[in-house]
Amino acid sequence: MTEHPISPPPELVREWEANWLHSYEPGVGDIRYFVATRAAQWGADQELEACVEWAQGYAECGDSLRAARRPKLPSLKQQALMGLSRIESTGDFFSDGMKDLDTIRRALDLLPD
Repeated sequence: MTEHPISPPPELVREWEANWLHSYEPGVGDIRYFVATRAAQWGADQELEACVEWAQGYAECGDSLRAARRPKLPSLKQQALMGLSRIESTGDFFSDGMKDLDTIRRALDLLPD
């Protein structure tokens, strides 16, 4: 069998297997899906880093490429403010508004008394 240039090392695959065993929850999926998902994510990250390195050397825009392709998730505070804005604009508490209320509640729970 020929190894593809972007193949996860066996140690990493064993780590993913161990992670699945420690985080397994009923209904989450079998180990093949879990490991395949991690491998796809790892491969995409390897390719992105190669592209970032090339773009940085060619046009000095590698960091912008990484930021565009792997944006940071909004903070809990930002998520809560966006949810509040949606509720204010729609007045809807019963569909997505309930998820927004849960996010707002989690953010408030982190504030000191």
